[in-house]
Order: sequence, then C-alpha cells, then structure tokens
Amino acid sequence: MQRRLGTTERADRFYGEQMLDHLNERMREFVGRQEMFFVATADRHGECDNSFRAGPPGFLHVIDERTLVYPEYRGNGVHASLGNIQENPHLGILLVDFFQARIGLHVNGRAEIVEDAELRSVHPDLPSDSVPGRRALVWVRVTVEEAYIHCAKHIPHLRRAPKGTPRDWGTDDQRRKGGDFFGAADEARRRGTPAVRPPSERAHPGVPGGHGGHGGHGGHVPPSDDPAAWRDHAEHLLARARRRRAEGERTPFRGWFD
Repeated sequence: MQRRLGTTERADRFYGEQMLDHLNERMREFVGRQEMFFVATADRHGECDNSFRAGPPGFLHVIDERTLVYPEYRGNGVHASLGNIQENPHLGILLVDFFQARIGLHVNGRAEIVEDAELRSVHPDLPSDSVPGRRALVWVRVTVEEAYIHCAKHIPHLRRAPKGTPRDWGTDDQRRKGGDFFGAADEARRRGTPAVRPPSERAHPGVPGGHGGHGGHGGHVPPSDDPAAWRDHAEHLLARARRRRAEGERTPFRGWFD
C-alpha cells in the first residue's frame, strides 16, 4: 500500500524515528496522566471491536517499559474485549490527551487476562476501590510490541468541566449512565424482538448463518478439519432449535444442516 500511494520513504522515516518496541520515559509519564483510552480487539475470525475505557489517572498502570495493566469492570456483562482477547491476544490501545499536550500515543501488543488476586500478589501497589461499579473483576496485562506517536494535527483541544461538576464515574444509576440515549431499547420494545441476538444464538464465520454472526440461514458447512468450526456450528443449530421451540415453531425435519 505504501508503494501504491508513494509513501514508502516517508513511512520508513517514521519507523526509524518514531516507532519503539517499548515505552520510553516520556511515554510512561504520558500514560500515567491519562484518564481514558480506546482499545481495539478482534476475535479468532478477525471480527473487530473498538471500545472505550476510563478511570482515574494511572488506571492504565505502567509496570515497566514493556508492560501495562488495566482493570476490567462489571460493565454491561457482554465483555466483548475480554472474549476477543481470550481468542486472539493481539490488541491496540490509543491514548489521546485532549486537554494539555493535545497529542496521542499508540500502543500495540499482546494481551492476557489475569485474575485480580494473582496480579496483586505480585504488584500489591495496584489501586483498589470497594464500590462495585469500580471494582476490578480481572486485569488485562499488555506486553508492548510497538509504541508510537499520534500527531496533533487533527486532535481537538478540549476544556475540562468546571470543578465540582459531578462525573459519576463508576455509577450504577442507569439514568446517569446514559439510559436509553439512542432509543435502542424503545425500538426493541416496539419491534417485540431484539435486533441482534446474543452470540449463543448467532451463526459464526465459516458456518451456516452468514458472516460475523449477523444472521441468515446459509447452507455452507465447516471444513471437515476444523473442530472449532464444527463445535460452533453445532452450538448454533442447538440454539436455533431451542429458540424455535420456545417460540412455538414446528417445522418438518429436513436434515441436520439445512
């Protein structure tokens, strides 16, 4: 792509001058000041997810120049990022300072899920909070492979809210968390059915039901040498059968993979 767009020389200069395989001192200080970041993950099929994380300064905790850890909280219970990491350890983090430096930092690496007690036994200085919404269920430990700047060119300069403005960080109050801001729950009530079924009721790439778990009833079967795909296929069929039974549907048997 660099050759196609004529940027090879500029890209090589960026690799040589701006990209590190560790966090230098300035990067570590930058990370320690941030209160939010974006994290990108993908499952074993390459289906992507991008999510937002926030907390008090230092919640993305620097262990050393090649290791970061951050807590995962209770959230909405979906745990898409954790599920992806369990299948595919590659992870990308983007931190952006909108308020002071107006600069960003990319950190790419490999992630693993670590139990809270296990991590605290090695790093007892990790922050702790007794409030349920702010209590770490598990931690994600990131081994840094790439660290590089995100330039300030298009980063907006924001101002913090006045002191005393409630932030409600970690609140369990549905209204303060945003409630049904986009009207999705109201829309689902009007339809009578959810727009997207839980993963246990959806198909997966490479098995009947289409791509990325978005529904459908395709007729393709998994490759015979892929046990994981066959297991996903069987789980999908069982879930679909249970759903049909719960909905009172009665259809004639047309074969296992119709």
